[in-house]
Amino acid sequence: MQLIIRKALPFAAIAAMGLAVSPAVAADASYFKGKTLKIVIPYGPGGTYDKYGSTFSKHLRNHIPGKPNIILQHMPGAGGAKAMIFTYNIMAKDGLNMVVPLDNSVVNQLMRPKKMKFQTDKFNWLGSSNQTNVVMVVRSDTGIRSVMDMKKIEIIGATSGKSSSGYINPKLVWGLLGLKGRMVTGYKGSSRSILSVEQNEAQMAAFNWLAWASKVPHWFKGDKPFARAIVQVGVFKDPDLPDVPMLTDLIKPEDRDVVNFLASAGPLGRGLTMPPGVRRDVINTMRKAYDGMNADKTFAAELKKKKLRLIASRGVVIQKIVKDAIKSATPEVIKRARMIIFGR
Repeated sequence: MQLIIRKALPFAAIAAMGLAVSPAVAADASYFKGKTLKIVIPYGPGGTYDKYGSTFSKHLRNHIPGKPNIILQHMPGAGGAKAMIFTYNIMAKDGLNMVVPLDNSVVNQLMRPKKMKFQTDKFNWLGSSNQTNVVMVVRSDTGIRSVMDMKKIEIIGATSGKSSSGYINPKLVWGLLGLKGRMVTGYKGSSRSILSVEQNEAQMAAFNWLAWASKVPHWFKGDKPFARAIVQVGVFKDPDLPDVPMLTDLIKPEDRDVVNFLASAGPLGRGLTMPPGVRRDVINTMRKAYDGMNADKTFAAELKKKKLRLIASRGVVIQKIVKDAIKSATPEVIKRARMIIFGR
């Protein structure tokens, strides 16, 4: 199974067209030398957020002037929203603190504005190192072979919280296709949720394909696999899953705007962002450092060793994706998505 992809997505490439390069003003080595930077992980240890974050902490420093130390802090809670709210409202705006952001930050901000006390487009996005779809995976012993089998067979899904993509996407799929199922929340990240499926506490979970391929690749092998990928949500078909249908291929034309709005999470991938208010020269330096890390062969080699993919996007590209996603989500689309997923 090929897990390293060096080519950026067409979506990101299109978004990058016409973007000017960052201004030349940048913070120099004196700003970072002898200091310690911190990366906040929005989930517990063991998941793909943690794996990417720990890899960033090892390699990003080599591309920052002054080569500061970088440490990690895990801050699980509320499906990852706790860390995002902390970053936006409390985190020091000194350019020494950052977070591995939720890929569904835009979705949560627009659909749950009272709980998500942050503005996604106000964050300073440094870049991304992966882009992927959310894939629903079901135990084979449920008798489910395709997503439409869930019209007759009801299953239980596992996830961390109602802010997580592992909750939002299954609820959307079930609602749009008229399927049976219910979600159980409270699991600490993807690793615990996947374990619950393995132990048959739940029969389904929905995470990015990288999580499945890196944690339990053996589940999908052989004529009688332990589990099956049955549908994927995103803006492109994952190259590892050519035979798994996209949700956009299964829905009515009038539902396409709702799916496209939620699929915007895919291109945000696994990267880093800083809170609003950080000095522009520091952001410029950190974006350049992030780009340098993405182009570093030793960084790519460690990702490959960890069975992680590399699909690089620049910070200015991610910033535009976020801005456009927020701008294009009409109140009507948001209201319909919220009703389908949260029932209100």
